[in-house]
Amino acid sequence: MDVIALDDPAQGEIRRWHAVLAAAHAADLRDEPAPDPEQTAARLRAPGRRLWAAVEGGDMVGVAELRLPGGPGADRPAEIDIQVRPDRRRRGVGTRLLTVAAEGMRADGRTSVIAQVMAGTPAIPFLESHGFECVLTLRGLLLRLDDVPARRVEKLVASGPAGYRLVRWRGTAPDEHALALARAKHAMADMSAYEGLPWDADRVREMAELVAKRGDDLYTVAAVQGDGIAGFTEVVVSAETPERAAQYDTAVVPEHRGRRIGIWVKAAMLQWLRRERPEVREIETDNSGDNVHMLAVNEELGFRRQRESREYQAAAADLPSI
Repeated sequence: MDVIALDDPAQGEIRRWHAVLAAAHAADLRDEPAPDPEQTAARLRAPGRRLWAAVEGGDMVGVAELRLPGGPGADRPAEIDIQVRPDRRRRGVGTRLLTVAAEGMRADGRTSVIAQVMAGTPAIPFLESHGFECVLTLRGLLLRLDDVPARRVEKLVASGPAGYRLVRWRGTAPDEHALALARAKHAMADMSAYEGLPWDADRVREMAELVAKRGDDLYTVAAVQGDGIAGFTEVVVSAETPERAAQYDTAVVPEHRGRRIGIWVKAAMLQWLRRERPEVREIETDNSGDNVHMLAVNEELGFRRQRESREYQAAAADLPSI
């Protein structure tokens, strides 16, 4: 078996890569939406990542995608996803891919790596056997917009707290809100075991630019008091599957909590999407299992629990070496 780097994957290699993802999905996640070939191609061609494929007898039997956010040497964890065809598992394919990827992350100056996997899949024992530790449990929720009456949404939007106003934008944050949004994103620090890195206006813009490069649309609604953001919510609508949008970050700054700002901005987002993007029928999200406040907000709005995923983290120095 050989592990080869795919710095600029050709169309045929992308198809073979997607076939590995599809086979793993059919075995492990058959109740989840199947991976989309166009989304796979767009992701593999996006900047800020390295790719490796395990090839055996001319067949691609496993793949590893290493995302390196922030550019070389950035003080941020690498992110890894390893998939192995079910008929080639437990033969060392995943370990070989992890070993090569670990060399790549160390060469880039990364000190740690994270992986997000679904609970109950073979990825859990694989990661734990290589020293990864679970740092976060995420509850997957789904909201069907048809289940939320428009009148109820309007009532929630109209009942916003006094002293605040709603602002919204599509894509990159306007200059007058970029720094305030970065400050508000620090409110998420108490919801993540590994995300303690500072947000600034440049990082806020970088995230929005990455979404745009995929061809997707980022929508943001924020509650503003004075020149500061008290709370916000973000939703991304995929170009390939616009009927199911993805909830990104939602947070309320600690000193503004207890005023129903979270459900206010989320209801305003639903109202906006219904008007601007009527093709959106569902919104999916993940919440930290111990973030009881946001879980309660989402469930009050109508989100229903669908799945559980976990975030695992490991020090790059502890991973296998070539």
